[in-house]
Amino acid sequence: MPLYEHVFLARQDVTSQQVEALVEQYKGIIEAGGGSVPKVEPWGVKSLAFRIKKNRKAHFTLLNIDAPPAAVAEMERQMSLSEDVLRFMTLRVEELEEGQSVMLQKRDRDDRREGGGRFDREGGGGRFDRGDRGDRGPRRDRSSDDDASDEA
Repeated sequence: MPLYEHVFLARQDVTSQQVEALVEQYKGIIEAGGGSVPKVEPWGVKSLAFRIKKNRKAHFTLLNIDAPPAAVAEMERQMSLSEDVLRFMTLRVEELEEGQSVMLQKRDRDDRREGGGRFDREGGGGRFDRGDRGDRGPRRDRSSDDDASDEA
């Protein structure tokens, strides 16, 4: 059977439990069509690049699907009828990803980085900091450079 990666966006104002109920409903459609859903990854609520049906955020969910095309088409038809689903996209893939997807790996990396940002370090604010200039030395007075070039 063909393999698919399917991502759908649910409205922000639905609860996580309602999103899980949607996932179970769509898994049931796939299984009734003779397929299986080996992996479901809820990516959480994320900001959208632009408004979709007056929504600025959405619940993102990834489904890995191993099913015949007819079952996937029926699931997509049901999603297009649902008011809670803003958008969906299905891609046929050669093989399904094992382990966490890139989106969840990114979230884990961001969580680790949370503790000590660049503004938490001693010396502080980076390019807007007017303090120590590190290995560059002190600032020179440019007005004396202009006077010296005028005399030469």
